[in-house]
Amino acid sequence: MNQNRKAWFVVIVAALGYFVDIFDIALFSITRVPSLQALGLSGDALMSQGMLLLNIQMFGMLVGGLAWGAYGDRRGRIEVLFGSILTYSIANLLNAFVTSVPQYAVLRFIAGFGLAGELGAGITLATESLPRDKRGIGTTVIATVGVLGAMTASYTSEHYSWRTAYIVGGVLGFLLLLFRAGALESGLFAKVKESSVVRGSVRYAFATRERVVRCWHCIAVGLPIYFVAGVLVAFAPEVSTALGFQEPLSAGEAVFCSYLGFFFGDVSSGLVSQYLRSRIKTLVFFTLGTFVMALVILFSNGLDKSAAKTLYIILGSFAGYWAIFVTVAAEQFGTNIRATMATSIPNFVRASTIPITAVITLMKPQVGLKNAAILVLLVCTGLALYSMTRLQETFSKDLDYVE
Repeated sequence: MNQNRKAWFVVIVAALGYFVDIFDIALFSITRVPSLQALGLSGDALMSQGMLLLNIQMFGMLVGGLAWGAYGDRRGRIEVLFGSILTYSIANLLNAFVTSVPQYAVLRFIAGFGLAGELGAGITLATESLPRDKRGIGTTVIATVGVLGAMTASYTSEHYSWRTAYIVGGVLGFLLLLFRAGALESGLFAKVKESSVVRGSVRYAFATRERVVRCWHCIAVGLPIYFVAGVLVAFAPEVSTALGFQEPLSAGEAVFCSYLGFFFGDVSSGLVSQYLRSRIKTLVFFTLGTFVMALVILFSNGLDKSAAKTLYIILGSFAGYWAIFVTVAAEQFGTNIRATMATSIPNFVRASTIPITAVITLMKPQVGLKNAAILVLLVCTGLALYSMTRLQETFSKDLDYVE
């Protein structure tokens, strides 16, 4: 297998890993109501306990992002891809047999911890293996294949029980584990491994104020995406009811429509980035589009289901700049801390669901769900746009360096 084929094989491996990653994240949103009802919950508890479980899963991703990222810089990107998917697969299979909310919470944490290593390690491996002018294409492929995982989760949940859906997720993980047997380590990492440079240390990665600030700006860029995914999509039944839609959107419908939009968004943002030869300009355009479409939905009243689905698809088409966001995060840091940062940053963004939903919940009694969501959207968008002005343009950046 020549070097070019090896690089694209890595992209395929990472893409399938992200497929499983998104399958699980979407699966919980879709099965939240029926699974909690099966455990004896009803009424407001479906949202409050659902938020709790989602936040526990995201906290698992936050912890896992730091742990797997440091491990990837210390031992290699490939070992992370094997360990993370094994952890996730076991947790998801067990998730099919829970009989209480505490059991559900423990397994959501473990599944989140396992999944945390997938995207960062895959993106790091891909960006280090591909030529610099092809990195954007490679990460776009990863993201677009990953988005299909959400639509597969929607289909699975529609035709099978929530317990069976979790079993399907676990089995997919084990199949992916077998497929990864032929994946090879990054040449850049192999080079750094032979040197005496510090690597695999979370403390070292965040040792300077400049690195911490750089990391924060990367995180802020992704906040609007997880406002969409963690609020407008994950809690679509409650949001659409509060907005007075003629018929509330189910979680499955919202996931399918928004992730269909994410698919188009990941493809188009990648192509726009290649055309403009700029990551930052692409991020600005898609962030502004996300902001406008989120406002359109939040100011809509009395929409019928067809119109609501259409708006969710368009919203997803703008919010689907995840591939470019993660690529920028990987390209901002040196090889010795790249896996740590590229794995941690997306999971910090995912964990932003915790403060986002907490603030909305806190403000909801005073100003209502709609106004609370609008205020949080304004803050997320403002932080993202400011941070884009502080980050280095990395389209043609040489990644062969250490910090």
